[in-house]
Amino acid sequence: MDPADFVRRNTAVTAPPLVPEIRLHLATEITPIWQATEDTLARTGLPPPFWAFAWAGGQALARYLLDHPAEVAGRSVLDFGAGSGLVAIAANASLNNVDISVRTTDLLDAIDPQWEIVTAGDVCYERPMADRVTGWLRILAGRGTLVLLGDPGRAYLPDKGLTERARYLVPTSRELEDRDNRETIVWQVMPG
Repeated sequence: MDPADFVRRNTAVTAPPLVPEIRLHLATEITPIWQATEDTLARTGLPPPFWAFAWAGGQALARYLLDHPAEVAGRSVLDFGAGSGLVAIAANASLNNVDISVRTTDLLDAIDPQWEIVTAGDVCYERPMADRVTGWLRILAGRGTLVLLGDPGRAYLPDKGLTERARYLVPTSRELEDRDNRETIVWQVMPG
């Protein structure tokens, strides 16, 4: 089956629970789309469908930006590890007359002086990724970038150098998480 056709058949336009103002194409059934993507991966090179879910960290970041629009108004925002794109959409790019562009390259060694705010959600789920990302985020924070990290208590979240900005109880699926909701914190990453 063509990957685009598969996506059309297995997603629906819906709003993430914590951010009802935004509608996204999300997976209708989590396990089948994930399994089908893994089966197809070897044949087509299709990546895992991280985009098909509104992860808890991204929902918390999006809620925070919608509740605090002055944080992003008129500022350049990089939504790192965008997944569904929820956080970029919440940054109100169209209201600020700014275009959203997508980069699929590895940005973890990049420093762009245009990035005034960098957001990252659910990036501390495995040690190599968490170590690399948080090191990069600390460098950006040291250059004066406001760095916001949405995290629902992932195993490799750093225990130092974070300041809590907001806390949300995010409804989740037991297929994605081990419970029906996750307390998720929006952290400001401090320079390292």
